[in-house]
This record gives sequence, structure tokens and C-alpha cells, in this order.
Amino acid sequence: MHSKRFSLAAAAAAIAVLLVGCSTDNTGPSQQPLVPRMDVTAPGTVNYVLVASTFTLPANLAAQVSKAGGTITATSDQIGVAYASSSDPGFQTNAAAISGLATVDPDMLVQWVDPNERVLEAGDVSEDLLGGGDETFFNLQWNMKAIHEPGAIALGADGAGVRVAIIDGGLWDRHIDLRDNVDAAHSTSFVPGFAFNQDVGTFWHATHVAGIVAAEDNGIGTIGVAPKATIIGVKALHNGRGSFEAVIQAIMYASTPVAQGGGGADIINMSLGATFFKEGSAAAHLIAALNRATTYANAQGVTIIASAGNNGLDMDHSANIVAVPAMSPNVHAIAATGPLGFAVNYPNGATNFTHPASYTNFGQSIVDFAAPGGEDAFISQGGICSVPRIPTGAVVAPCWVFDLVISSCRGSGASITTYCFADGTSMAAPTAAGVAALIIQKHGGHLTPDQVRAYLQASADDLGKPGNDDFYGKGFVNALRAVQ
Repeated sequence: MHSKRFSLAAAAAAIAVLLVGCSTDNTGPSQQPLVPRMDVTAPGTVNYVLVASTFTLPANLAAQVSKAGGTITATSDQIGVAYASSSDPGFQTNAAAISGLATVDPDMLVQWVDPNERVLEAGDVSEDLLGGGDETFFNLQWNMKAIHEPGAIALGADGAGVRVAIIDGGLWDRHIDLRDNVDAAHSTSFVPGFAFNQDVGTFWHATHVAGIVAAEDNGIGTIGVAPKATIIGVKALHNGRGSFEAVIQAIMYASTPVAQGGGGADIINMSLGATFFKEGSAAAHLIAALNRATTYANAQGVTIIASAGNNGLDMDHSANIVAVPAMSPNVHAIAATGPLGFAVNYPNGATNFTHPASYTNFGQSIVDFAAPGGEDAFISQGGICSVPRIPTGAVVAPCWVFDLVISSCRGSGASITTYCFADGTSMAAPTAAGVAALIIQKHGGHLTPDQVRAYLQASADDLGKPGNDDFYGKGFVNALRAVQ
């Protein structure tokens, strides 16, 4: 892991700031093939994904799977997908003969988020946790200025009543900027042995993503795009890694109404992704099962937002590569932008907030919209910059750091006040999800995903070439125009 360390001025009440660059947080094709998902409690047991020929599972499937040498562990009945485990080496062949099943394949573990993020641990910065006023780090939130969020807040847009599911890793629901907005009762985990608010390390990708969507307007830390939206933490990954089964079940849970035992989300944010070569059948079959889940969520009226990926690929000219869930049906994929030198001579630094990020995937075949995700290309310029905190003090760091996106993160020990900088399409997606939450709130919560998409497009800034663009898709999201 590449790392640097430096200190910021320390004072009475400490809030650590962890600087994380995750502009490579999506797995590239060179990192395949994937490994079969093995059961953690039964050595030698392999987990399988069974997909029905139709959207209805065969009758007496459990008995037939048992006869084939396996055990059904869960089902997604609404989409005709089941999950089984077996230690019998002949199970796949035996189960494939079951009438009504189209495919039977070993589940696979995918590194949906790169664990080798560049981490720069900073010293402590301080603030009066009892003080009111604007958010401590608002001057650093160029991403909010880029989408004209202050104007939207001034009009009373805050996402209240809108439910956003964060399908990701562990989410630190005790964070001071999230604790009042997380619906812990309906948050859940599909990673065996771990709760929705458990993970490893001190970053916690899901926590950073959640803060971009809905960090509270509490005069502390940062503010989210939709600061009164409700967050549902749905853990499908651990340390950035997870199975297809976990991601599929997470989508199904999030998009099922609360009254039917689900999370009741209006929006799903998936700041995760992987790219695959279009070779072989196993990955294709698993992707087909995932696609059924996104189709189901759309039919349930849930708007799905995902990161476009950080491989820097022109997806219009990468015919042998597919990126999921960005290219799954009914998913709005978000490309990333970021400035180059925002903090240089602050407040007179760079304002090119809509500059396409150097790492973002692009192409009309994948990008639906663009949003602020941060940029780290300025690192070669060197220099130290200073940006004022609110109400007093300053954050001092290498100038390139301020081109990243600041948000809540896990920290260490009992910390509930740690913040991180990061960049990636993982940061762009929740920005768009927050704007979608403002749109749904404005229209009373009664919008179909197609209507949300239409409002996003109508309110977006049409950048690049007119109409659909390789980097901006249907446009760069604009929170103020979205609620006017």
C-alpha cells in the first residue's frame, strides 16, 4: 500500500481526517478470473447460483437439489433465482439436469472495491462539537458548489422522506453526521457473520458514500446532497469483496417494500463495480442473474444509481468487456469529474469542477450522467495549500488532496467524528443519488424511475457535445435546477 503521512494542527476536540484516494476502486479485466465462493463454515463446500428458465423456480426445487447432492440456502423467488451449497463434485452436472433450470454455476467472489486504496493518514483537526452554524468543512466541499447545492438547500430541498439504500460494505451508523439519518432497524447484511455496521480498516467505503448522500445539516463536519434523506445500510461486501449472491439479495431486499419485509428504498446506490471479459459462460450466467435483480427493482419503482467505473475505459470501443452493475438493465451509471488545483490560492483556485476525471470510464454505451467524483491528477504539481474551516482554523494539506471529495468515514476505535477525502466514480454516484432524492421529495415521492431519469436529464447541465455525450451522458447533475 502506497502511503504518506503528515500532520495538521491539533487542538482540544479532535476530528481525525483520513485522506484516501480510491480512483482505482473498480476491478479491471486483468484481475479476473474470479474464484469460486466457498462456504466459510464448511470447508470444501461450494456455493452455487441457480437460474430458472423463466421467472418461476421449478416446483419441489429443494427436494430435487437435495437429490442432486446439494442444499438450497436461499431463494429470490420473484426473479427465479435460487442459491445452493454442495460438497459433491458432481453437483453442478446433476443440478443442471433439473427441469426448469436454465443455468447452474458456482458463485464467485468479486473484488468490487479495491482494497489497496492509497491512504494518507493525517493528524487531528479540531472543532467545537457544540457549535452551530455552517458545517466545519463546507469550504472544502467544492462538489456541493459544482452542483449548486447551496441554492437547493436555500429553497428547502433536503430529501426528507426519501429512502436511499447504500448497497456496499459496512456502514458506521454511529457517525455524528449519519446517526440520525440511518434506519438501523431496516438496515441489514448479506455477508455471513457480519452486521450491516461492521467492516475492516478505518475508511469504510459505505460510510463515505452515505455521507455524500445524506450527511446531516448539523453544523458539524460536512453536509450531504439530501441531508434529511433516510439511509438504509445493506451490506453485501466485506473489505470491498463480495459474492454475486450477496449483491443480488441486497438489491432484492432494498427494493422490496417494508410491509413485505424489505428495506423499502426509493433509490439504490451502488458505488461498486467490476469489469469482465465477454468470454466463458460462468460470469455471463451470474451477470444475467444480477440483471434480473435490477429489472425487478425497476419494476418495483426503485431508481438505481451506480458508479460507471474507474478503469479509464472507452466502453464504446471495448466490445469484449462488460462492466456491472453499471451496464445492467435500468441502472443509471455515473461518470466522475473533478478540478485541478481547487485549493491553490484559495479562494481563487481552480473552478473547473466539471472537468472529466482522468480515471473515469466513458462512452455513450455506459454513461447516463456525470457528477463530482474528485481528481488526483494534480498530485504531480506538489505544493501545500490551506483552506479555512468554519468558524475558525484551517485544513493544511498537499494541494492535490483538496481536489478529492471529503465525507464521513469510520476512523478508529470509538471515533464518530472522522472524515476522509476520496476520489472515484464511487463518489460521483451518491451525488447523483442525492439529487434524485431531492427530485423525488419535490414531487411528493410518487415518481417512477423513468420519471426520475427524465427530471434528472431535464435539469442537468448539457456539457460536452449537445445531447448525449461520451463523458457527461445526458448531462452534469444540477441540484438547484432539479428542484426549481
